Amino acid sequence: MLFTDISAERAVRAFKKVGFRIITRGKHIGMSDGTHRITIPDHQRLNPYTLKAIIKDAGLTDEQFKDLL
Repeated sequence: MLFTDISAERAVRAFKKVGFRIITRGKHIGMSDGTHRITIPDHQRLNPYTLKAIIKDAGLTDEQFKDLL
């Protein structure tokens, strides 16, 4: 499943729901839950393939991420 029209802020809010917290912020947003570390480009619209890779790096499935949106 590809997610289109997802902004970095929307993705950050979704990841916060499962325990991720922001550790760095600049052109990219670094987040960690203690086990996984993810980096999200701070863009208005994330590339669907980039977001899919971030979801995988976070240890989530597409369905789990969809439920967080």
